[in-house]
Amino acid sequence: GVGEEQLRRFRECLQEAMREHYRHHWFPLVPSKGSGYRCIRINHKMDPLIGKAAGMIGLSHERLFQLLPSELTLWVDPFEVSYRIGEDGSICVLYESPQPGGKAAKQLEGRTSCKEEWRIGRSSPSKSYNMMTVSS
Repeated sequence: GVGEEQLRRFRECLQEAMREHYRHHWFPLVPSKGSGYRCIRINHKMDPLIGKAAGMIGLSHERLFQLLPSELTLWVDPFEVSYRIGEDGSICVLYESPQPGGKAAKQLEGRTSCKEEWRIGRSSPSKSYNMMTVSS
């Protein structure tokens, strides 16, 4: 539904919008500080950061709603990005990295990965979604 060039431009615009928005709300020494501010939320309304990036490349909100789930929560923290699709979906880690200085990122003890849950038959989310992915 979205061409490679348009997806590349969207990724760049979203990264820049997030950098600007999080500039004074990014605390690597205390990763959970400011986490509410860095939460990206689509709940039948488009998150302003996603909407801004889409607008910069001429992608309409209507088209975004076709590409993304109607309920999506994305938590962007230093060293970890996680998401949940739907209100009752499992929280899945999208990106995780070790903290500088050799400290390990927080362990996901007791949490089965979404990939593993899906493999054993418990799917999250329960509905089928076409996902537009953005990575750097």
